[in-house]
Amino acid sequence: MAKGYWIATYRTINDPGKFKAYADMAGPVLTSKGGKFLARGMPAKVYEQAVNQRVVLIEFESVEQAVAAHDSPEYQKALFVLGDGVERELRIVEGVAS
Repeated sequence: MAKGYWIATYRTINDPGKFKAYADMAGPVLTSKGGKFLARGMPAKVYEQAVNQRVVLIEFESVEQAVAAHDSPEYQKALFVLGDGVERELRIVEGVAS
């Protein structure tokens, strides 16, 4: 079974306080749901038409597990706290099966 990867890119952080409150809640929830943080922060280098913006990459055992983590009541509470604190894109993609 292929792993699932959660990729979030942050266009803007409008409210650092909301973002911190969200991160404090969301991190433990996602790890308790099987997520493993592989990378987070600003890119070391950007190429081509990439935008230099914060990125978070989380690995799950499957796409289904990643979706379930996102849709869980606990994570939805963290999203509520985040509110309009950021503008971001979130994608869940299937990994290449080994």
